[in-house]
Amino acid sequence: MKRTNAMPVGEILHDFYKENPLLKQKILEVRIQRAWGDVLGPMIMQSTQKLFVKNGVLHVFLNSSVLRNELSMNKKRLLKSLNDYAGEVVIEDIIIR
Repeated sequence: MKRTNAMPVGEILHDFYKENPLLKQKILEVRIQRAWGDVLGPMIMQSTQKLFVKNGVLHVFLNSSVLRNELSMNKKRLLKSLNDYAGEVVIEDIIIR
């Protein structure tokens, strides 16, 4: 039996995301949250108390003031690394508390 309407999975997903942009945005936000641990490593993840994305801004709550200061100084590089990990621009700013 030959299939005449076969499509690659990537093309199907692209069409699905095109029809559901809100779902795509939520998936990218989850990707950013995972990227926090992957990009910065387990030591930073242990000091992270809370992490969420709201309105294109990544909110990070840390329990170390020294680490908070260090990450604040490298905010632009961190922002670029996280967006590169996600594959497109998902967050515009990072608030570290």
